[in-house]
Amino acid sequence: MLRQGNGPPLVLFHGVLCSERVWDRVLPLVAPYHDTIALTALGHKGGNPPRTRPARFSHIVDDAQEALDRLGIAKAHLAGNSMGGWVALELARRGRAESVCALSPAGCWPADAGNAGDAGDRLRAAIRQARFGRFVLPLLARSGRFRRWAMRLNAAHGDRLTATEMVARADDLLQCVAGQDLLRTDEALAPFLSLPCPVTLAWSERDRVLPMRSHGERAKTLMPGARFVVLSDVGHVPMFDAPDLVARTLLETTARA
Repeated sequence: MLRQGNGPPLVLFHGVLCSERVWDRVLPLVAPYHDTIALTALGHKGGNPPRTRPARFSHIVDDAQEALDRLGIAKAHLAGNSMGGWVALELARRGRAESVCALSPAGCWPADAGNAGDAGDRLRAAIRQARFGRFVLPLLARSGRFRRWAMRLNAAHGDRLTATEMVARADDLLQCVAGQDLLRTDEALAPFLSLPCPVTLAWSERDRVLPMRSHGERAKTLMPGARFVVLSDVGHVPMFDAPDLVARTLLETTARA
C-alpha cells in the first residue's frame, strides 16, 4: 500500500498483472488535495494471497472492501485502471464510493462472452514474453526505443518510463499469482440501473487492450448517465504515458461529487 497527502480519502486500484506502483507518478500530484491511498490487489505482487483457486474477480472486490474496512474508510472517492476501474465500480455498487473515476475499466464485455476474449489473449502473450526475456531485460531496457516497443500493449509512449521502472513493472507481472485465473474469468460488469454516485468513464484514446470503439461504447450502455471523456494520446495504462493528465482527470471527478 502507498499513502500520501491530506484531505478527503481517494483510493486507487491498479489493473490485472500490475501493482500499486503504477500510481507512483500520479500520487504526488493528487496528494495536495486528498489523503491518497493506492492498494495492492489480492493475488498480485505484495498483496494478500488468494484464499481459493481459481481466483475470481469477486474475490478481488471482497479483498478491496476488507482493506477499506481495515483503514476505517466507510466511503471514499475511488479510482482505478482496467481491473481496478471495475473494482471501483463494484465497490460503488456496494455503497462505498463518493465518486468513481474508471480509466478504461475491464468487465465491459458481453456477459455471454465467457471471458475477457482478445484482451485476455493479449495479456497472456505478454506474460510469456516477459518470462522468456526477463534475464536480459535490464540490458535491453536501457534503450528508449526498446522500452517503447516492449510497452506498446499498455503505453503509447513506453520510452517515458525509466529502465528501472520497466523492469519493476515486468516483475509485477511475473509475480502475480492470480493473473492466469483472472484472465480466464467468466465474470462481467453488470449494468447499473442507476448510478450510486458521480461516475467518470475515462477511456484511453490509444487503448490496445480494451479498445474504445468496442469496450468503451459498451461501457456507456452499462452506465447510462456516466460522464465519458477521452484521454488523448495515451495507452491502456495512461499513468505510464501522462500522469499529469490522469491526475487532472481524477481531480475533476472528485470536484464534481
